[in-house]
Amino acid sequence: MIINEDKINQLLGVKKANAERVRQILAKALQTKGLSFEEVAVLTKVEDQKLIEELFYTAKKIKEIIYGKRLVLFAPLYISNLCTNDCTYCAFRTANKALQRKSLTQEEVVKEVNALVDQGQKRVLLVAGESNANDSLQYILDSIKTIYSVKNKNGEIRRLNVNIASLTVEEFRQLKNANIGTYQLFQETYHRDTYERSHLRGKKADYDWHLTTMDRAMEAGIDDVGIGVLFGLADWRFETLALMQHSEHLSEKFGVGPHTISVPRLEPALGSEVASNPPQPISDVDFCKLIAILRLAVPYTGIILSTRETAEIRRKALALGASQLSAGSRTNPGGYSANKEDASQFSLGDHRPLDEVIQDVASLGYVPSFCTACYRLGRTGHDFMDLAKPGKIKDMCMPNALTTFEEYLQDYASLETKKIGEALIKKEIQAMPQKQRELTSKLIEKIKSGERDVYI
Repeated sequence: MIINEDKINQLLGVKKANAERVRQILAKALQTKGLSFEEVAVLTKVEDQKLIEELFYTAKKIKEIIYGKRLVLFAPLYISNLCTNDCTYCAFRTANKALQRKSLTQEEVVKEVNALVDQGQKRVLLVAGESNANDSLQYILDSIKTIYSVKNKNGEIRRLNVNIASLTVEEFRQLKNANIGTYQLFQETYHRDTYERSHLRGKKADYDWHLTTMDRAMEAGIDDVGIGVLFGLADWRFETLALMQHSEHLSEKFGVGPHTISVPRLEPALGSEVASNPPQPISDVDFCKLIAILRLAVPYTGIILSTRETAEIRRKALALGASQLSAGSRTNPGGYSANKEDASQFSLGDHRPLDEVIQDVASLGYVPSFCTACYRLGRTGHDFMDLAKPGKIKDMCMPNALTTFEEYLQDYASLETKKIGEALIKKEIQAMPQKQRELTSKLIEKIKSGERDVYI
């Protein structure tokens, strides 16, 4: 049993978090070894404002220890909104007759990639609805090949993550052979009754088939997977503990847990009453608590924040543990090249273009990173964790983050963003140990001299 609802409900029955126990857990978390299921349960019950502040402070410290000031940026690329599932919260649901349906041709995929590269994007997340066409997987594989083939001046997509419907083990092997990065799929809600009410028809209506997706992906050799919850469908505390159970299951069975956890909240979507009126909405305060708790519980796991959230919430989340951020996003097929939003999956909370987001986060002291080195050098799954847990991965991550940031500043940035960015890069290099400082300075000079895609 992957999700034990009885155990979750038993722990949620505890009325209040004991302050002494909470502080013991926070002290343990600073060792960056992660937390037990029961310890996470205690933190979900924290309501005292002083304890919340201590929780936030601890999450900030852990993020600094693990990730430093790096912040990975990416954009979703929707290639099709055709879908045979009927998920009550999604505009792509098959019952939604108001949505304009679109499946991009390979020529249109090229246009989308060119538009993304012109922004300065290097990492994308491919997204598609679940089609019942016999060649649906082949369409995905063809699109991946197309995306990687596009070269535009100094730009290209260097890493492609994928968020598509659940597959068989053999199909996942084909996906792995297409040179993807992370395979990502959300359970949406781990609460079985809520899941069944939310998924009315289609393959996705099978709770257990959907839940065991990551098992099949990892059996097929995809060692970096991303899980997540669509918060607002069920109690956020239940979902958080279920996420931990899912993570522990993967770790116990395969020796490594999820590479990323995503925390989207329900936002209005065309043709969905549920999306406009979430059954169990999560407040901004509880949302921030959720992110902080995840950072303590799974310190080496990337926490992804989408453009569903406003710029203000995203700024707060960066200090609490979020380590990956989508920017300049469109959630409809053709949205980048045609600049239309009439076929979007959900409403955005942050409409800012990539350059404005980069300028904002850089002014806050975060280093925007488009690094893809680990995936291209095979530092994934166990190999990544073997470097991350003793703290060695930082020796590679910050130099690579700075070189990709310098690329962006040279090729795409506005004058103000370039000014802020160059000052930040100089400051970060000066703060490095001597050997790392010398190596990074040489890499930066190569970028300024016209070389691209240099990394360690």
